[in-house]
Amino acid sequence: MTEIAMPAIDRESMDYDVVIVGGGPSGLSAAIRLKQIDPDLGVVVLEKGSEIGAHILSGAVLDPVGLDRLIPDWRERGAPVTTGVTEDSFLFLTETGQMRIPNWPMPRFMSNHGKYIVSMGNVCRWLAERAEELGVEIFPGMACSELVFEGDRVAGVVAGEFGREADGTPGPNYEPGMELRGKYVFLAEGVRGSLSKVAMAKYDLSAGHDPQKFGLGMKEIWEIDPAKHRLGTVVHTMGWPLGNNAGGGSFIYHAENNQIFIGFVVHLNYANPYLYP
Repeated sequence: MTEIAMPAIDRESMDYDVVIVGGGPSGLSAAIRLKQIDPDLGVVVLEKGSEIGAHILSGAVLDPVGLDRLIPDWRERGAPVTTGVTEDSFLFLTETGQMRIPNWPMPRFMSNHGKYIVSMGNVCRWLAERAEELGVEIFPGMACSELVFEGDRVAGVVAGEFGREADGTPGPNYEPGMELRGKYVFLAEGVRGSLSKVAMAKYDLSAGHDPQKFGLGMKEIWEIDPAKHRLGTVVHTMGWPLGNNAGGGSFIYHAENNQIFIGFVVHLNYANPYLYP
């Protein structure tokens, strides 16, 4: 295969103490904590979505222990964390019925009492407001396309670049973006982040560790008949419609406004090639 020589691209650059890629809960929490430690630090968060929360569509069951440490007065400050878990059940399904599995033999992380049913998109929007109050710069709509290296060190990222052709060469509408450089670069991209995969390969970060585990997940938000809505109820299932050779299961979280967060996950190690999640 013939390698294509890419021309050097002249870009503008901005310097920060810390550059954070990803405006999800991890990236925003890191930004807030850094400014709490040293208000004079220059911290920037780069988010590929059009706004914070645009790529965080899931409902979730949130353990508030992290918020308690990061922003102890989050309740008084109006965090969108209000629906406490009132009922928690784990069901094994068959084609014709169900069997409830007692909670006591389940791992601790499967116990949801004391936790909250939340929209993570709304939680992230609230965290972004807290970050900006502390002086964090947040740039939405800024996808990061590559890492910037100085020798063997990650020195920054290229953000806002678009218009490359399929072979990687600049197309007619190419925009070079800009370099955002930092003394530290945090990659908080979430699952299968492209820059994280580059760093993992370059520094062999997976050596000696278990491989990452992936699944196919489908999640939706439904508004249901109020007569069938049970605010604060959490249900997880396993079994049907999956067979014995596939891992996974479903979840249903009853949130406010007669909404439920419903999803189904199938582990990628399923043995039946005809399984259609």
